[in-house]
Amino acid sequence: MSIIQIILHNLLSFVAIISIIVFIHEFGHFIVARWCGVKIEEFAIGFGKKIFSFRDKKGTQWKFCILPFGGYVKMFGDKNGASIPDTELIKKMSPRERKISFLGKNVYQRIAIVGAGPVANFLLAIFIFTCLFKLNGITQIEPVVSEIVENSASFQAGIKKGDKILAIDNKEIEDFQDIRNIVVTGLEEDLNFKIKRNNEELNIKISPKIISSKDMFGDDVEMRSIGLIAENVVKKELSLNESFVEANKETLSISKSILKTLGQLISGQRSVKELGGPVKIAKYSGKTVDMGLIVVAWFMAMISINLGVMNLLPIPVLDGGHLFYYFIEAIKGKPLSQKFQTYGYNFGLAIVLSLMVFTTLNDIFQIFYK
Repeated sequence: MSIIQIILHNLLSFVAIISIIVFIHEFGHFIVARWCGVKIEEFAIGFGKKIFSFRDKKGTQWKFCILPFGGYVKMFGDKNGASIPDTELIKKMSPRERKISFLGKNVYQRIAIVGAGPVANFLLAIFIFTCLFKLNGITQIEPVVSEIVENSASFQAGIKKGDKILAIDNKEIEDFQDIRNIVVTGLEEDLNFKIKRNNEELNIKISPKIISSKDMFGDDVEMRSIGLIAENVVKKELSLNESFVEANKETLSISKSILKTLGQLISGQRSVKELGGPVKIAKYSGKTVDMGLIVVAWFMAMISINLGVMNLLPIPVLDGGHLFYYFIEAIKGKPLSQKFQTYGYNFGLAIVLSLMVFTTLNDIFQIFYK
């Protein structure tokens, strides 16, 4: 394909995948708000100039906009799609109008409405993983060493073929994937391995090395490695209930990994250059479409979890920022001052926009100058 064809392919794939995920997120807000009796004025996918729109029988305008980088639900009493209250309008509201406004609801209803967006993202991921596990089962790899890469960290530490990894830094190992997750996402210089060799338990310290490798999309990446290979693969079919349980575990595990990585970025333990933005997501969207429906579904689940986690961060403008305000209101018994909330929204908006600009420029730099 030509460069133009690749860009269009990636862009269309990105729009399709992100639109579904954003729709699910915003529908979470929408449906719970409707249940609570709030009037919904707009349900938008994307930002900027609208491409087309229609109005439903309850007066909600559904519109699709030209910039497919998000979406919003504008409720009665909101100034805009960021759920910033229109204080002037609220002052003029009649008792009947206030009753159907977002701010007219009690704090617990507002918490439910705002929290429903991220929850919808987690539910989408759980649904996707449940389907994937039911269709494909799960593949487990016994944490028994079948090969050691020469001159690798494990080779130098004295790991031998047939060793069974029991624990790393006191974390029990049940699957070889557990080892990879600990090694790749960790930052510790040394890892303490507990292994079983010929019915004897040994403790061995391994210092991971940084190696150049390729990810599942064929891109060059630098990652921590210890040079172990395990080949004893066991495939297990799952019932629907078992698939659902595993899907919840997978969603929780990925959420924890995102929070762990985020903490490392904030503390400076990881470089902010590792952050990805819309350009990188578009690039990977195109590649996943080329790899088939199962990979697309997995990618959608990952993005959905990321969106759910990031939206719960206590940054004003994001859902987590609103929830932070409402939790304080629930504790104090009254809302924070409008002036304080406005300052918070402006600060949060500045953070979010700066992050979007940075990640976009970082994506472009990584693609063209790496």
